[in-house]
Amino acid sequence: MSVVSRDEPSQPVAGDLAPKGPGLSRWGRRGTAGAVIAAGLEFDAVSHAYETAQAVDRVTLEIEPAEFVCLLGPSGCGKTTLLKLAAGLEVPAAGAIRINGREVSGPGGFVPPERRGVGLMFQDFALFPHLSVLSNVMFGLSDLAREAARNEALKALARVDMEAYAAVYPHALSGGEQQRVALARAIAPRPSILLMDEPFSGLDSRLRDEVRDETLAVLRETRATCIIVTHDPEEAMRMADRIVLMRSGRLVQVGSASDLYHRPADLAAARFFSELNEVPGIVAEGRVSTPIGDFSGHGATAGKATGEAVTVCVRPHGISLTEPGQGVSGQGVSGRLLQRRFVGEVELLEIAVDGIDQPLKARARILNQGADGTEVGAEVGVAINEAAVLVFPANGDRPTGARR
Repeated sequence: MSVVSRDEPSQPVAGDLAPKGPGLSRWGRRGTAGAVIAAGLEFDAVSHAYETAQAVDRVTLEIEPAEFVCLLGPSGCGKTTLLKLAAGLEVPAAGAIRINGREVSGPGGFVPPERRGVGLMFQDFALFPHLSVLSNVMFGLSDLAREAARNEALKALARVDMEAYAAVYPHALSGGEQQRVALARAIAPRPSILLMDEPFSGLDSRLRDEVRDETLAVLRETRATCIIVTHDPEEAMRMADRIVLMRSGRLVQVGSASDLYHRPADLAAARFFSELNEVPGIVAEGRVSTPIGDFSGHGATAGKATGEAVTVCVRPHGISLTEPGQGVSGQGVSGRLLQRRFVGEVELLEIAVDGIDQPLKARARILNQGADGTEVGAEVGVAINEAAVLVFPANGDRPTGARR
């Protein structure tokens, strides 16, 4: 093994895209991250406030050993506070937190962070600038003899393909490289629970996908219980076994990515996971009547009285163009194409339809610009795929029907 000096940092060929040998990923050899004995984590009616602001409000949540959970929600919803409470960096104002059934915060006492078996990876990576990469990773291994700690640190660095940078200091690393070192430092002590606070938010979009996928591979190998904070619904859906959607310090909905996407708890939850076309509707004779068609599938009128007002939401991928005057199952309406923008695999369309104030927005796979005769300004038919329809009460509080 060779390491580099601070004055002469290693420069791999083509940076992070250097070719690897057989059996190697871009981040070293898969299957070599040290496994741990995962622990369960339980929040029992946990509340916490900062001065007069309620950050976490009576949260009850049980996370199974080795489960990967994403805390998802907008800024200020309590995600990071919940993470800090689990780590022991904050003390809850009410309720209890248990690890494997043992109370670590609550009326029964408080266990300090270093005795919880919990690892924490910060949003800004929080590497010590005055320590080398190797020393940063060794920092959390103080319980081991120095040589044993060094060996464990080097193993963690090898798994994220940063062993050659052991003597380099953080300022000489790119953002993606610093993320790798932070991950190595987090997994080196083999924590039973690993908490990550928006670890990919500082990376550019091109790098983020690769770093996220390789990070997930490393975390799955450790078999630790993982909780990651994110405000990106796609990231949560790609990574988590379960998603915990939060709003104003409370849990809105807990479930798989499919559960939350297809069966959102309310209109705000649906909006969080995708762009929506929202149009007014009226329940009439077992159907919901709207300016863009009538809908009856997926229990759209369940529990609703004739004449009741609802909000009908259609995801952009559920809208397609047809010949003028044609539709699907009588759901087609006429419109005028206002805009089309090519973005690679799909085109983004805006279509004006009589009876609604805002144009419908669609993501459609159609022919090349102009080749199908559908120019901007042309009259078109608009067909709605009922599987992409969601129906909510007019006040938007709770779903009432089509929830796929």
